[in-house]
Amino acid sequence: MALPVVITLAVLAFAWPTGRISPRDVPVGIVGTGAAGQHAVEGLTRAKPGAFDFHLYPDQQAARSAIKNRDVYGAFAVSGHSITVLKATAAGPSVAQLLTDVGQQLADKATRQIAEQQAAEAHDPAKAHRRAAARQKAAQQKAAQQKAARQGAAGADSSVKVVVKAVDVVPVSAADPRGVVFSSSVFPLTICGILIGAFVSMARGLARPLHRVLTLVVACAVAALGVYLVAQGFLGALPRNHVATWAILSLDLLSVSATAAGVIRLLGPAGLGLSAGLMVFVGNAFSGATSAPEMLPKGVGYIGQWLPPGAGASLLRDTAYFDGNAGAGHLAILALWSVCGLTAVMCGHWVTGEARGAKTSATASGELLPALPGSGDALPVRRHAHAHARRHDDDG
Repeated sequence: MALPVVITLAVLAFAWPTGRISPRDVPVGIVGTGAAGQHAVEGLTRAKPGAFDFHLYPDQQAARSAIKNRDVYGAFAVSGHSITVLKATAAGPSVAQLLTDVGQQLADKATRQIAEQQAAEAHDPAKAHRRAAARQKAAQQKAAQQKAARQGAAGADSSVKVVVKAVDVVPVSAADPRGVVFSSSVFPLTICGILIGAFVSMARGLARPLHRVLTLVVACAVAALGVYLVAQGFLGALPRNHVATWAILSLDLLSVSATAAGVIRLLGPAGLGLSAGLMVFVGNAFSGATSAPEMLPKGVGYIGQWLPPGAGASLLRDTAYFDGNAGAGHLAILALWSVCGLTAVMCGHWVTGEARGAKTSATASGELLPALPGSGDALPVRRHAHAHARRHDDDG
């Protein structure tokens, strides 16, 4: 009965976060503090409560810097007749597509409001005149003339439409426009790390803990080089910071493999199943590598980022596309898992050695054998001597 339950939980762990992908406090920017930006914030808050965490920026240049520093996923620059969506597909193609869709929704809503306003002004010329005068007084002379010209054209054609322009501030590699290669390269790292840890823990030729640690480090570095050659050299999905990207891949593998090796060292074969379940069915499923941590259900994204698969995917994205910005926390998490795992590999024999030592000392102390059938008392003979005597009796 245990196996069907485990399979059901494994499917649930992968299917549930994917089926509940939706924006939850996704940090986005709003350019400017004017009325248009405030209306956009109010409209998004009403339409998608709790979906976005808004940050205000004075101009588009500041918003671009915030995107490159990984402070926000994107920004909206809202003006009277246009909306500019600043996005970063490298931060997550699904989030970038979401921001583009939201920008289009804002534009459609603004278009309807302009049409309704023009219809109201058509029935009240005095109100339209006062509104135009107020705009001319607030703006410069040239801007006022351009605005009046646009209003005249709008009066002739009531179908005024707010234009949406999307600008990709940090695009993904041209060889991986949808980010599929990136996510496909990240997920196998967890399984490969567990395999490395299991092999090093169970290899008979690696008796000393120091040899196990060195083998883990070298194996992860070589495997990471192979992954990088495939992901970038063959598929072109990791275009920047080549040495740093290879180092992050190595650390990601080491954090998983060292943890698996340490748990196996402490718990025996049961540690393999425990580490595999934690890293694969929780770590991979909650990593947010295919979308973003803020797109997963509440709590799931936080758990995923505290495990090596989620932290490794985020750090790899930060390193390959954003020059390591906002990657310090993820780096610390990977280093913590690696140090804990390597410590268990180095010192685990002290924990397991105590139980083995107690059992060995009890056997070596020469415990008395039970009394032979038909004899009186127990014979003070060691087990190996008793077995030797039995062999001689059988030969006779």
